[in-house]
Amino acid sequence: MAFYGEEDHGQDYLFKIVLLGDSAVGKSNLLARFARDEFFPNSKSTIGVEFQSHKMIIDGKEIKAQIWDTAGQERFRAVTSAYYRGAVGALVVYDISRRRTFENVGRWLNELNSHSDMNVVTILVGNKSDLKDSRQVSTEEGKALAETQKLFFIETSALDSSNVTAAFKTVIKEIYDILRRKVFQLEESKKESRSLGNGKTVALEERTSEGGEGAGRLSGCCSY
Repeated sequence: MAFYGEEDHGQDYLFKIVLLGDSAVGKSNLLARFARDEFFPNSKSTIGVEFQSHKMIIDGKEIKAQIWDTAGQERFRAVTSAYYRGAVGALVVYDISRRRTFENVGRWLNELNSHSDMNVVTILVGNKSDLKDSRQVSTEEGKALAETQKLFFIETSALDSSNVTAAFKTVIKEIYDILRRKVFQLEESKKESRSLGNGKTVALEERTSEGGEGAGRLSGCCSY
């Protein structure tokens, strides 16, 4: 299980990030492109639990992102609470050439809200931007939805690699920035206590009731 802000040997952090969205929007190919720089044009729906790990350095610290794919469960609406547990980042993906997948974004956001036990840094991803002639969802519509839901936003193409790395790194960097601010606040308020090393966990704020303090998502929208 990946915990938010869990330190490994005083240096490394492990962040669990989940991919959400309708079947065949390109989630698995986004992950393959980011983690292994691979693309499978005839790939079938993922079967079985699948995740990939990716490491990056931020401020001299090694960040390990453990990125989970829905493993084809979304075809049967069987994505379980275990899939969301411990997640601190999410990419909600739709296919710009299939409007229905965009219309279903709200359902995925509701499911994420229902099953996650903390606020999750979320980016809305309009995938398959290379299909310009088949576009059914405009960039402006994607941006507008992201702004309404207070999400980051980006359009990507797993086929030609455009913005794929940027999408994942936007989420990872924002999680780290929240962690850094949280650590600073704790250090300021508890200067007499021990340092936050030794494998302690720093958690995102827990959700409260609808409309209460801490409810909802991170504000701000980042468009590309």
